[in-house]
Amino acid sequence: MTAKKKIAFLGTGLMGAPMVRCLLKAGFPVTVWNRDGAKAAPLVADGARQVHSPSEAAAEADVVFTMLTNGAAVSEILFDKGVADAMPKDAIFVDCSSLAPPIAKENADRLADRGIRSLDAPVSGGTAGAAAGTLAIMAGGDAADVAALSDVFAALGRVTHVGPSGAGQICKLANQQIVAVTIGAVAEAMILAEAGGASRAAFRDAIRGGFAESRILELHGQRMVERNFVPGGASANQLKDLDAVMAMAESLSLTLPLTRQVRQEFADFVAEGGAEKDHSGLLLHLEELNRKDQA
Repeated sequence: MTAKKKIAFLGTGLMGAPMVRCLLKAGFPVTVWNRDGAKAAPLVADGARQVHSPSEAAAEADVVFTMLTNGAAVSEILFDKGVADAMPKDAIFVDCSSLAPPIAKENADRLADRGIRSLDAPVSGGTAGAAAGTLAIMAGGDAADVAALSDVFAALGRVTHVGPSGAGQICKLANQQIVAVTIGAVAEAMILAEAGGASRAAFRDAIRGGFAESRILELHGQRMVERNFVPGGASANQLKDLDAVMAMAESLSLTLPLTRQVRQEFADFVAEGGAEKDHSGLLLHLEELNRKDQA
């Protein structure tokens, strides 16, 4: 029987912790590290081994995952905190964080110079998908490396090789465009339906299964009906992704008017104090706009 790959998982926050649990349930030995150790500690009861430095976690791993806040955090862990130096030469680095594509490409090039294989593999599906092991994983890098980790990815969801290094992050940004614009559309529709005398909950039920059906309508539409904006995906992170989309659009000489407008609405919502609310909480900002217009 082939031994299970040893995994190091760096970053055990809202997304990382449930991903670790899925890997543990699939029988993989997982060593965890988080900057705030209290966030990693509960995973020990699930079978993980906790260590106090990222380089210690990486030292004996076959696969090193990161799920961190931004590109600066990933680069720091890799090159300032010793992970790249500690990784065995036959290990594969898999970054599931959401980064600007140029940073992902730069990290891949620097790792390749050290003889280390890497994939940028951001995910979509939120905390619910992370817990259920049903994430959509967009992998950029060598197709052979994606295939070599098929058993690992299978524990987390469905992986698709989308192109060379950086392509995973491009696809994640495109995904975030769709998510943000759709959240805005569902929120505006909720406001319109209620203003016209319909029940928001009944409106959502009525259009389920039609052309407007989507995971956003299913999950975030329900959040809007219940007014539950405890973050699965924080609005500050949605804004970060939209900023990256617009930066890439500028570099590629693209005009994206819908994305530009919804990016501005998220920027205003975050500035008003919505940074840590779920991105479906954009509804609150749009409701406030309409109250001001009617005053």
